[in-house]
Amino acid sequence: MTRAIGRRLAQSVPLLLIVPTITFLLAALIPGDVARTIVGANASQAQYEQVRRSLGLNQPLYARYWEWLGQAFHGSLGTSLFWQQPVTSLLNSRLPVTLSLVVGSTAVAAAGGAALGTQAALRAGALGRLIDAISLVGLALPNFFLGLLLIAWFAVTLRLFPATGYVSLIQSPGGWIRSLVLPVVTLAVPGTAVIAKQTRDAMSGILDQPFIRTLRAAGVPRRSIIGRHALRNAAIPVVTVTGLIFVGSLSGTVLVESVFALPGLGGLAVQATSQHDLPLIQGVAVYFTVIVICVNLVVDLAYSWLDPRVRVS
Repeated sequence: MTRAIGRRLAQSVPLLLIVPTITFLLAALIPGDVARTIVGANASQAQYEQVRRSLGLNQPLYARYWEWLGQAFHGSLGTSLFWQQPVTSLLNSRLPVTLSLVVGSTAVAAAGGAALGTQAALRAGALGRLIDAISLVGLALPNFFLGLLLIAWFAVTLRLFPATGYVSLIQSPGGWIRSLVLPVVTLAVPGTAVIAKQTRDAMSGILDQPFIRTLRAAGVPRRSIIGRHALRNAAIPVVTVTGLIFVGSLSGTVLVESVFALPGLGGLAVQATSQHDLPLIQGVAVYFTVIVICVNLVVDLAYSWLDPRVRVS
């Protein structure tokens, strides 16, 4: 197993080169540069050129990329051109916020979707149609619009949760939970709809299998049939969808963090793009790529645990 995990990680290494390269080229095509952002619109051309030289922006694009790549191979993601701070320190300060948001929303989506989908499979009919309707509504609602509705209802009208801001877990566990409730729900609703539908379809197919009928005829308790046999056999497609939802939530954080004013990687990526801060943009891309690689590995390991016939290779 250890060798298989090492091989899988080695196969993912090229992603750490390909994704930042594509990100660098696409970000470089954005009109403007960070020097203009720093000096402002009213600065003279001489001031602008001086800042460009001090930041190394007068060098060819390939030279700047090669310099960044050399630093990356030595464990450094460079220095933010706008903030003049190490990229890793900026990203590490924002990473707990994004991980709290994405992990929390995925957990809520997985638990809620699995529960709804299981009930829909066991009680086909009106409940199944209701799950389909909820799925359509959940997928159709834009994250930013749902976030604004939740703020209006639960933060402004009922005053149950804060509208914006983030409280660290170390500072206050209760405040940390309260600051994450609305953004987590906002990000989890579409995922809950998808997982509920996937669970219902997978469970419906498993419950019609001959071995389930045999277990029922043998007098095995209904709870055991559902929990130990049906759900476990239906879990692989659900785990696959859950992994995809986790990865998709990374892009969803860009809007959700903006709506709730959360200091996470998504909001930092938006700032870096508007400031044309290439090292910071690439740092976000590298962090997101590492997260995706880790999630894919966890999903593969979950396959092996759920079905011993599946092996990580």
